[in-house]
Amino acid sequence: MSVHREDRPLDVVVYGASGFVGRLVAEYLAEHGRGLRAGLAGRSGERLEEVRRGLGPAAADWPVVIADADDDAALAELTRSTRVVVTTVGPYTRHGLPLVRACAEAGTHYADLAGEVLFIRDTAARFHERAKETGARIVHSCGFDSVPSDLAVLLAAERALADGEGELLETTLTVTEIAGGVSGGTIDSMRIQVDAARDPDKRRLIADPYALVPDRADAPDVDQHVPSRAFRDAATGSWVAPFPMAAFNSRIVHRSNALQGWRYGRGLRYREVVATGTGDRGRRRARALAAGVDAAVATLALPPTRWLADRLLPSPGEGPDAETRRRGHFRMEVLARTTTGARYRTVVAAQGDPGYAATAVMIGEVAAALALEENHLPGGGGVLTPATGLGMALADRLVTAGFEITTERIRP
Repeated sequence: MSVHREDRPLDVVVYGASGFVGRLVAEYLAEHGRGLRAGLAGRSGERLEEVRRGLGPAAADWPVVIADADDDAALAELTRSTRVVVTTVGPYTRHGLPLVRACAEAGTHYADLAGEVLFIRDTAARFHERAKETGARIVHSCGFDSVPSDLAVLLAAERALADGEGELLETTLTVTEIAGGVSGGTIDSMRIQVDAARDPDKRRLIADPYALVPDRADAPDVDQHVPSRAFRDAATGSWVAPFPMAAFNSRIVHRSNALQGWRYGRGLRYREVVATGTGDRGRRRARALAAGVDAAVATLALPPTRWLADRLLPSPGEGPDAETRRRGHFRMEVLARTTTGARYRTVVAAQGDPGYAATAVMIGEVAAALALEENHLPGGGGVLTPATGLGMALADRLVTAGFEITTERIRP
């Protein structure tokens, strides 16, 4: 089935533009989306028009499209009018499937900020083949979940292959610096995951490192050895703790590997940690962080503490102030060893709150790449990841946007 996206009146529509993160994405596209024909969509025309007025002259002519998340007819009309839909309306398990279906049917590229394993597994099962037929790139997890992780492993693998140094084996992402606010949307996604895990079958799926690979039976029998507690990294001397986003990011990395025919290697062992420093202080901080992650899950799982958390934690649509977003930052380093014994370091770093300012840049550049660089992107349609749906094109755009993204071979 051939879809002529170039004939459509719009390049990008931001769905959920009146929400906190949606507004940030719209602001980024208004300021940096040179030449993009953009629009704003959601369920309230009044709120969308208010957002448009706040975007300045660059967005004065942007159309406003009213489409509720469960209105199939409105979503079909929306997706036929644009080449790309960017959605920030979560939790995606609750609100996302109808829009993914509409994009897959219309051959419209799609990007979201999903951090929900079961949602992505569901979209892949339902819509991957249809999206391949229509050429729609359904690209999940286009923010801090999971662009830095996914691109860093891709770059390390490609550099090793280019050097003739084989495939990846032990590969560890270490968060060396991070500062920013707490996302209400991320917390709501955590609630969805915790609630789903009450079902034993769903809990087993969420715990499976290969939950998102297309053919689970084809996945390699490799113990991923994901850390669950603090430990001292012998290579660096630093104490580390599990990165709270590791349980999701690792699933995206493994899906990227599988979608590329296990190009990174069937022996890939991937994990993510947070460095907390050396000595007694580093040990105390690592143990506190590991305990805090366990406590957060337990808090959301138990009804009495869940009630309290729901009243104290940020709600969806809430986020940090402009100064906190501006001062935030992150730095991640991926160290990888290959089948020949070669070692590589990949760095992904950026200024701006990771879950808000930096995420708006990431998904904004995903949208621009899908709209403007379709002929330079890897592969074709399907339910994809940042690495398999955009690859090096996204890395190049992020560097131009101010990110630090480097890969180097480490000499013995």
